[in-house]
Amino acid sequence: MTRHSAAELVGRARRELADATVPNRFVETLETGGMPRERLFWLAGEEYRIVRSDRRSFALLAARFPEAPTGEMFLGLAQAEGHALTLLTQFATALGESEKNLSAYEPKPFAQAYPAYLAQRAAFGTASEVALAMLANLEEWGAYCSRTARALHAQYGFDEQDVAFFMFFAETPPGFEKQALDVIAAGLDAGDDPEDTVRAARLLHAYETSFWEALSEGLPLP
Repeated sequence: MTRHSAAELVGRARRELADATVPNRFVETLETGGMPRERLFWLAGEEYRIVRSDRRSFALLAARFPEAPTGEMFLGLAQAEGHALTLLTQFATALGESEKNLSAYEPKPFAQAYPAYLAQRAAFGTASEVALAMLANLEEWGAYCSRTARALHAQYGFDEQDVAFFMFFAETPPGFEKQALDVIAAGLDAGDDPEDTVRAARLLHAYETSFWEALSEGLPLP
């Protein structure tokens, strides 16, 4: 399959995800300044487990698929998660929480569905599934991170260093889309099923939605 065909598949996945997108009550509440401070620690605690899990998942994918361009992409993603973990501890510090407290935080099951699915795909899925799922979902995730960073600064007084974790994910890394398209095209050329590949993007999107909904549980309706 040519890279043009891979791009068409990504475009299809993005259209399907756009149709499945629902309002993000957590981010909307944050933007009004009405978020209980306890929920900010929930956000940090859930992300602490997600980032650590995703770093291992990407490292496993790099080991399973070491050939170029796939190995380089997943290794780069694993390294990025390691950097994000450092930035997350800065956010926790701004909340008055230690890494020990993050580690002791009791996660909410549905908030952890996304990293559990990524770990499953890392162990049993294809490189094209993960590359397409990450690429198709990246714009929405980045937009939520950007809105979160701005709201934390404007409504809660956090400075740029405090919200650097969210700004790190707010923009697509330079060259990532081309790299992901190359991985998707290579996988499809090797026989990966296009329907399975798009399905992975839909499922990842649903599990990311469950993350935000878990953080929003019990909040007053707008």
